[in-house]
Amino acid sequence: MPTISHKRRLGRSSGARTSDFATRLLGEWKRLRLETSNAKIVIAVSGGADSTALFLGLDELIKTNKLAHDLVVAHLDHGLRKASKEDAEWVSRLAKDYGHTVVVGRANVKKRAADSADNLEQAARRARYEFLAKTAKKVHSHLILTAHTLDDQAETILMRLLRGSAAEGLSGTDSVRTLDTESALFLARPLLSWARRSDTEDYCRSRRIRFRVDEMNEDERFARVKIRKQLLPLMQSFNNRIVEVLDRTASLLREDAAALSDQAGKLLELASKPRPGKKGETNIPAVNVDILLSAPAAVRRRTLRKWIARERGDLRRLEMVHLLAVDRLLQGGRGGRVAELPNGTRVIRRGAWLELSSQKMLKNSTPITRIHTRGTPPHK
Repeated sequence: MPTISHKRRLGRSSGARTSDFATRLLGEWKRLRLETSNAKIVIAVSGGADSTALFLGLDELIKTNKLAHDLVVAHLDHGLRKASKEDAEWVSRLAKDYGHTVVVGRANVKKRAADSADNLEQAARRARYEFLAKTAKKVHSHLILTAHTLDDQAETILMRLLRGSAAEGLSGTDSVRTLDTESALFLARPLLSWARRSDTEDYCRSRRIRFRVDEMNEDERFARVKIRKQLLPLMQSFNNRIVEVLDRTASLLREDAAALSDQAGKLLELASKPRPGKKGETNIPAVNVDILLSAPAAVRRRTLRKWIARERGDLRRLEMVHLLAVDRLLQGGRGGRVAELPNGTRVIRRGAWLELSSQKMLKNSTPITRIHTRGTPPHK
């Protein structure tokens, strides 16, 4: 149960000294150019040290008149742990004791994972962001906050490195990104560039709050936990500031990836120009092989990725092995070859064009010779 004094519930005066944690949070808030007044903000709070510290830091800034916002605490019970109901109750008490609105949701993550191609971690993440977006729309908020830290950034980069990601993946997580373009909904991570996990734990202790501890964060069957417990400590033995080094490397790669992405967008526009039509031909999205081959591989593969995302609507489960398989279709003049992608879509080489088709579209199109490009996993 959170330990909260009556004085804290009533709030703090504008003349009170701001803690170092809250001061750094405010500095990052301004650097990210987030709204400073009269906004309703949804903040994801699990009850762990990171999200609790972010909540307490924002509460401190509001009660010392550094920010003027209405906070809406959002907590999703994933139903994965025996103590998850207790976590939800704990977060509810914390938010109410500090005078803020709280919204609690529940999701059957195990069922979602079983009914989809997602693993447990992916299903939990998808459920969480769907809940946060739904909550934001319900309370008419345009900004969602999560409490990812520098440690989370380092773990993400290493996970993607082990999978074989390109510069986009190794760029890590953005501090601010669009979550829903249709409703101008943004997701911000104001701890990401400066706060370590030890900082959030120390700040919670200084505020006399006993944060919740998730035992799943100790379960090394999960890849992220194994990286946290085994790989990062080993790397730290070579460089004590490895977390900061990984973040700096990600920032540099992010700049490179942005420049290449801009070139890829221009190439896609050129390669997507209408091809000569044939009577009765189905309207299948296509790109010109010769135009794609005129570009360097780094730009060409990003163009293919943008094309697939644009036509398919998402990049779920698409990995580098799939992009390489599609890229190999560009080589040579023989048509009738196909590279299979996740979620039932395929890329087909037809003469001077690449087509992207779903299984349903393929049934209505001209028959092709099905060839699994070597190195491409069969569709499941």
